[in-house]
Amino acid sequence: MKIAITDACIFIDLYELDLTIPFFSLDFEIHTSLDVFNELYKEQQQVLLAFTSVGKLTTHVITSDERTEILSSHYPRALSEMDKTVLFLAEKHNAMVLSSDQVVRNHAKNKSIDYHGMLWIFDKLVEDGKITTAIAFSKLKQLIAENAIYRNNRKLAVELEKRLRLWG
Repeated sequence: MKIAITDACIFIDLYELDLTIPFFSLDFEIHTSLDVFNELYKEQQQVLLAFTSVGKLTTHVITSDERTEILSSHYPRALSEMDKTVLFLAEKHNAMVLSSDQVVRNHAKNKSIDYHGMLWIFDKLVEDGKITTAIAFSKLKQLIAENAIYRNNRKLAVELEKRLRLWG
């Protein structure tokens, strides 16, 4: 089973869209770092703890040696310490990165790490029958309305419109 290292923005979007349960039913091992987990609000953490307790989410504690390794690596300055842990874990576990953060995605691309974002997650949820196209349409409209990353974004506009037409 493929491992997916997930960052905070994905967990936040999934929580806000009420898609956490379908997400964790996808055929991936979902992992994150304790640093990312600690970025989340308590209510978001509570939801994720439920998935940890049933073995659906693995949270990695970065050791002091690993922190030293992260610090000595050449990550872009624009990456947060939490983002660096996601990329570090992805390399360490030969895993894909799930993130909507452009800096994270660019670094993953430059390091030849497989990476995907929320649109890919929507596609997988529909493809695997975890949500209907009607739910996907509704939730994608909600994401666009609530998340500035997806509003008036020329790079994403074509992909967003394609899915809205397909699912609407």
